[in-house]
Amino acid sequence: MSPLQFQKQLRLRAARQRMLVDGLDAASAAFEVGYESASQFNREYRRFFGKPPMRDIQALRLANEASSLMAPAKIGL
Repeated sequence: MSPLQFQKQLRLRAARQRMLVDGLDAASAAFEVGYESASQFNREYRRFFGKPPMRDIQALRLANEASSLMAPAKIGL
C-alpha cells in the first residue's frame, strides 16, 4: 500500500467515525477530513466500504442497535 492509499484510508475511516459518532452528513464529514469535492468523497467511500456513505452509516447503526438488543442485560447487585 502506498503512502497516498494509506492516507486515503485514514481520511475515509475518520469521516466514517464522524458520521457515526457526531451525526455529520457525508458532505460535512468529507470537508472536515480534507476532501474538497463531496462527489469524489462519495466515489472513494463507496469503493472502500462497498456502500455509499449514508447507506453504510444506516446499516452500521442498525447492526449496532440489533447487537445491543441481543446483549445480555447486566444486573447490578
